[in-house]
Amino acid sequence: MSPADPVTPESGGPIRPGGLLDVLNVASVVLDAEGRIVLWSPQAEELFGYSAGEALGRYAARVMVHERHIDLVVRLFADVMETGRSWAGAFPIRRKDGTTRLVEFRNMRLTDVRGDVYALGLAADRPTLRQVEQDLALSTRLVSQSPVGLAVLDNELRYVSVNPALERIDGVPAGEHLGRTLREVVPLLDAEALEKAARRVLRTGVPLVDRSTVGRTPADPDEDHAWDVSLYRLEDSRGTVLGVAVSVVDVTDEYRAGVEAETARRRLALIADASTRIGTTLDLERTARELADVAVPELADIAAVDLLDAVVAGRPASLRPTESAVIRALAVRAYAAPEALAAADPPGQVARYGPDRLVTECVRAGRPIMVPEVKDGDLARIARSPEAAELLARAGVHSYLAVPLIARGEVLGALDLKRTRNPLSFGRDDLLLARELAARAAVQIDNARWYQNARTTALTLQRSLLPSHPPVTGALEVASRYQPAGATTEVGGDWFDVIPLEGRRTALVVGDVMGSGIDAAATMGRLRTATTTLASLGLDPAVLLEHLDRITDGLDHSIATCLYVVHDPDAGRCRIANAGHLPPVRLSAGHRPELLDLPTGAPLGVGGVPFSTTTVDFAPGDRLVLYTDGLVETRRHSLDERLDTLLSLLDGPARELEELCDFLLRTLHHPDNHDDVALLVARARD
Repeated sequence: MSPADPVTPESGGPIRPGGLLDVLNVASVVLDAEGRIVLWSPQAEELFGYSAGEALGRYAARVMVHERHIDLVVRLFADVMETGRSWAGAFPIRRKDGTTRLVEFRNMRLTDVRGDVYALGLAADRPTLRQVEQDLALSTRLVSQSPVGLAVLDNELRYVSVNPALERIDGVPAGEHLGRTLREVVPLLDAEALEKAARRVLRTGVPLVDRSTVGRTPADPDEDHAWDVSLYRLEDSRGTVLGVAVSVVDVTDEYRAGVEAETARRRLALIADASTRIGTTLDLERTARELADVAVPELADIAAVDLLDAVVAGRPASLRPTESAVIRALAVRAYAAPEALAAADPPGQVARYGPDRLVTECVRAGRPIMVPEVKDGDLARIARSPEAAELLARAGVHSYLAVPLIARGEVLGALDLKRTRNPLSFGRDDLLLARELAARAAVQIDNARWYQNARTTALTLQRSLLPSHPPVTGALEVASRYQPAGATTEVGGDWFDVIPLEGRRTALVVGDVMGSGIDAAATMGRLRTATTTLASLGLDPAVLLEHLDRITDGLDHSIATCLYVVHDPDAGRCRIANAGHLPPVRLSAGHRPELLDLPTGAPLGVGGVPFSTTTVDFAPGDRLVLYTDGLVETRRHSLDERLDTLLSLLDGPARELEELCDFLLRTLHHPDNHDDVALLVARARD
């Protein structure tokens, strides 16, 4: 082992010296009782400029002191030798080269084993000494007054020094830091990661600067704080590793500002997402599901969208203080919370919540209800029943928030939110976000509610205007279907009719009023009535359409397509006139199904366009299929393709008429076709 190698006390060898004495370069001189130099250190040679050979044996006053201070120094030397009192002071010396230097001395009396007396003098360059003192004082003051937490860890990563700022940060007095490790002083931090980083700095000497860490200390054990931690390896002037210096800067304000900014960004993103995802259709249940989907899991682990049953039915809803709330569940969504999901009311179910329930209070007062920390007693007011409360308890519901759904000044229901997996309680920001989502969704839900009510009214009107005909009329066996468009589409003006005429003849009608809603249904009803009246006059099909055209032209510029067929069993034929409608399909024994080649004609309401009547054979056993465009049109296929598909389906095995109607609707009415369908199938009897 070389002398420069570091040695620990455990190895039994010497400890590598520190570098402070080297910086001070203290000179040592020993004088005998007469004041002659008997010992002269190398540092003395450097300080005074005389070699040991030149200094030894000479009077110290002649070598070490400026001539004008000789008398003073001699008196001081005599006093030290006689009294044994030490002396310290500073005065200029004259070096061998004639230059003057200010030197600080420490003098003391020494006695050897024989009782002989000597004087020991220690000398150091005064400017160097003062610089070291100033540096030390400055360092001490900076460390003690710094707002940055500072500490020194030894090579075992135990505290050896802590400044007041770090005491405040940790909430632990300096004395309780000393000799302890990071994990012993601040166990709530990720001390293992910090110690691992400190060992790497100790081993490599590469500093670690501004490592962010978040956690809690005894100074504030209930709130997270953030710090930037820097680690530097400490070495003396000889390169001996002394330990690790630690600086800790509290950046909690910046951290919280960043968290708030991120929260705000996520809130805006969620609101923007809600704007595009909620209200994509006018379907009430789907709109409610979209709201629940947006809320989970970003805002809550369980979300339920509930409407007052009276509101769903279109009636005003106001609750008295002692009145229960009758609520219809529209949607429920849960994230990894099956027990909480089981406690929720299934969509479509109507449930009664007592006047003391929180959701009842929410819809009655029209204000949010928030329980940040749910206790056992709170669950009884959240759940509808004791069984549901038990399920919520097992699911770990710990925070609750109910926000009213208010649109156009009317309370429609509530958005009910719970947290189980998310460890954070609902807070003010969550409340603001929930209210924003509820406000946006409530308008969409209200639109869907009114649309659904209007659609139901129109559908009821339309169904009431469609005929209810017997399966056999005259010489025809007849089956029909009317299928409204999807729930998100307004009712159209499609209709069909079967009109008995004189002489076993039968008129078959199918038509489609352009437009939708109640107006289209009402127009359809008026045209159907007019057609029935005109048919009773026995008019030629083309003449009948001309009359209908004039009637339609007077119905607020309405336009409709129509196909009018008169079956004459005695002649074995049908006379057909077309007003812009799709051609019917005839199925005859021994022949492939065919689209009848008819003049298309102009739609009713265009005016001034003549219609023509076409006569086709229609023998016993033949079938005729009349339909509206909703049966065959799609957005992804051409009309010719769809008509070819219709013909190929009709070319299959023979089916009873009722079965054929169901088969065609089931097979042809495409999900992406938001149009209603009227279908009429007739077969000539023997």
